[in-house]
Amino acid sequence: MRCKRMLCVLILCLLAVAVFAQGAEGQEVEAEAEASSPAPAGTSIWRYFAAALAVGISCIAGGIAVGQIGSAAMGAMSENADLSGKALPYAGLAEGICLWGFLVALLILIL
Repeated sequence: MRCKRMLCVLILCLLAVAVFAQGAEGQEVEAEAEASSPAPAGTSIWRYFAAALAVGISCIAGGIAVGQIGSAAMGAMSENADLSGKALPYAGLAEGICLWGFLVALLILIL
């Protein structure tokens, strides 16, 4: 239940950031962007929202994965100390999830 509450708060915060980012651009910048951009009006706020979701969800998932891998690695190392070097690449793979989310967000904002 607590996890669901935290996820709802995170989504609401991301929505607020996207709305404030849209308002901070100003009317002049928005008018110039609409005149030069082939995208339909009103899509820029969704780009910010999608980029925030891509980074946010991937970082949360990466954190959960690293936490589970870390606890399993500590349990395995308590029984056999030779396994410490074998657990490190798995933690790196889990952290790579966050990097992919960041790359997707950059592509959303650029394209």
